[in-house]
Amino acid sequence: MGGFSWPDEAELDGLRRIVAGMAGSTSEEVSIVVSPYRICPLGAHIDHQGGSVSAMTINMGILLAFVPSGTPQVTLQSGQFKGEVRFRVDEIQQPKHSGKANGAIKAKDSELEECNWGRYARGALYALQSRGNNLNQGITGFICGSKGLDSSGLSSSAAVGIAYLLALESANNLAISPTENIEYDRLIENEYLGLNNGILDQSAILLSSYGCLTFMNCKTKEHKHIQPPELHKNHVNGTSMAYKILLACSGLKLALTSDKGYNCHVTECRSAARILLERTKSSRRTEVFLRPSMEARASSQICACGKPHLEPLLSNVEHNEYEAHKDKLDPILSRRAEHYFTENMRVIKGLDAWTSGMLDEFGKLISASGQSSIKNYECGCEPLIQLYEVLLKAPGVFGARFSGAGFRGCCIALVDANQAQEAASFVIKEYSRLQPELTSKIEPESAVLICDSGHCARIIAGR
Repeated sequence: MGGFSWPDEAELDGLRRIVAGMAGSTSEEVSIVVSPYRICPLGAHIDHQGGSVSAMTINMGILLAFVPSGTPQVTLQSGQFKGEVRFRVDEIQQPKHSGKANGAIKAKDSELEECNWGRYARGALYALQSRGNNLNQGITGFICGSKGLDSSGLSSSAAVGIAYLLALESANNLAISPTENIEYDRLIENEYLGLNNGILDQSAILLSSYGCLTFMNCKTKEHKHIQPPELHKNHVNGTSMAYKILLACSGLKLALTSDKGYNCHVTECRSAARILLERTKSSRRTEVFLRPSMEARASSQICACGKPHLEPLLSNVEHNEYEAHKDKLDPILSRRAEHYFTENMRVIKGLDAWTSGMLDEFGKLISASGQSSIKNYECGCEPLIQLYEVLLKAPGVFGARFSGAGFRGCCIALVDANQAQEAASFVIKEYSRLQPELTSKIEPESAVLICDSGHCARIIAGR
């Protein structure tokens, strides 16, 4: 594992030729955004609650080749989807779920029927406009993703949004930091598209460093890179313990923006947090009432004006407060809170295991995360659960879990590099036996992919 294994020069040159043909330019003028997919070994479903997460990018993802258009016009084509997206950067964008029409300028191009896949490009423009950026230069571009991995649960939506942000910023000479772009991509998904997810995906894509595990506190936004362990060796016999990443596709495809289950689960987590914060507030007031000293009265003022004003997120609930009041939650909310607090603990333990080179222990935590996602967070469905269970039985697999939100896409696994191919063959055979109809829709070369860690998003400038 080393160097820039993706994308290769042949793929880049092919994209340059396509955009040069679209724009009437030379291939040397074409720049390319490389926006990788990510995996989240630990930290599932807790970023939207301000929890701690771990992530790394892989050597697959989104490529957006583009040139500045020389006008406000944006023209886009896709390698995965039909049609052409056309709009102008001087059109005022409104959130898709607001019911308001897009476009202050009724240009002829704006009246063309827009392909649905263009919403992320418009969302990127919305995010930039909403923070006061002035754009006057459009792009002509061609976007494509690694074959077979659209709707895979590998943060393809965040990778697409970031690709458009970087291209529009480059074309308009905007100097935007990775931290600012994390917020801009959050605006695309939360405000423009109405999806209540957290900042895990965009943070991983923009902040990752090759070979490192990225740790992020989603409440404070602080992050650090955990270097790959020096000791990739079996402690018993000294043999290599290098790893590979398996991506096993389920054949299920459903965009999160069309699935109500995701936002419903987020709401349940917030409801649990609200009850726990209220119970904590009530118990503190009772405690102060029973200790009517001047000191206690002063303390009551701090308590009364502190907790009640906290946003109802589980990260704002102390673990001891959760333990003290969890019996006040109904069964569903109790399971959501239990997942949050146990997953947060798994992240912390996982960092220690990773740093120590204990991939077997790290893998056990990944598998436990997968089990909690099924039991407590209650995501997944029969095919995904079956695929997860098959991966756990595959030779050389350290651990496995759903990728992404767990409502579609694929499962990921960390596997001994020496047994990766054997594990992939096992998974293909066993999952095909369990789900013949779904697997018949998966391209054979994309059924199970063997990946390495990747780099953060970047632009390969025109030559």
